[in-house]
Amino acid sequence: MSAFVIEKLCMGCQRCVDACPNRAIGVFARLATVDPAKCVECEECMEACMHGAITFRKDKKEAQG
Repeated sequence: MSAFVIEKLCMGCQRCVDACPNRAIGVFARLATVDPAKCVECEECMEACMHGAITFRKDKKEAQG
């Protein structure tokens, strides 16, 4: 499981970037993007997001297993 950005809610404010201790999030073209290989599921980004644009979901592989 890793952080997931709900694109229609993301405003590109970068609060999640600043909150992430592993630097797993970047903002490109006003949209946050999460690197699942770096995400440790600490939920700091979700807490920092004022727009509710970050959540956690199961990866497709986990959902099938």
